[in-house]
Amino acid sequence: MREEIFRSNGGRFVTPVKQLRDKLLNVRALLFDWDGVFNTGEKGDVPSSFNEVDSMGINMLRFGFFMTLGHIPYTAIVTGETNHTAFRWAKREHLDNVFFQVKHKADLLQRLKVEDNIEPHEIFFVFDDILDLSLAAEAGVRMLVNRKANPLFSGYCVENGLCDYITYSESGRYAIREITEVTLDLLDKFEATIEERVHFEGIYQKFLKEKMTTETQILKSENGLFVRKEIDI
Repeated sequence: MREEIFRSNGGRFVTPVKQLRDKLLNVRALLFDWDGVFNTGEKGDVPSSFNEVDSMGINMLRFGFFMTLGHIPYTAIVTGETNHTAFRWAKREHLDNVFFQVKHKADLLQRLKVEDNIEPHEIFFVFDDILDLSLAAEAGVRMLVNRKANPLFSGYCVENGLCDYITYSESGRYAIREITEVTLDLLDKFEATIEERVHFEGIYQKFLKEKMTTETQILKSENGLFVRKEIDI
């Protein structure tokens, strides 16, 4: 693992690298917050956005786990807001689910266990703020997106064992791509994901076929339940 590359840029391995690698080997689900992870978190007249650098990162992250697991890990967005950009992007990328208006994100754990047989220690969670902590406290791997404006919050997460890695990239500045490279390097899959994607045949074609058959479902949190919604996007 080329740990020093990430450390020299300012990345922080809260969990020792060997231990973090072992935790990654248990992962079967990838969960992402939206605002403050895919973007800066701004509202008002600023649209909720994403970028193609992070999109490629998530595609390669899923592919890397595909090569490790033999199938694409369950992948979902979990957000406290209603983000139509998130809905559109998730459908474009064929994620499994978008959960929205989720005010207590730990509520999702029971649903994942019952519907998808996913245990908390099998969850890889990318997050950035206080609303995410109930889920981060239970997830197996927790990647915290850095923001220089909240050093006390980052310190709180470290002191309370709520994160495994803190990015040097800030919200909306390609933090997901950084997390992808950290993760694939830990799994010893970084070069392979690039080479197989460039060849665009064999195992990548199997991955792509599985990905394209996934139908994204959008579910709203209502009184502790998750209700499927048909949303015109």
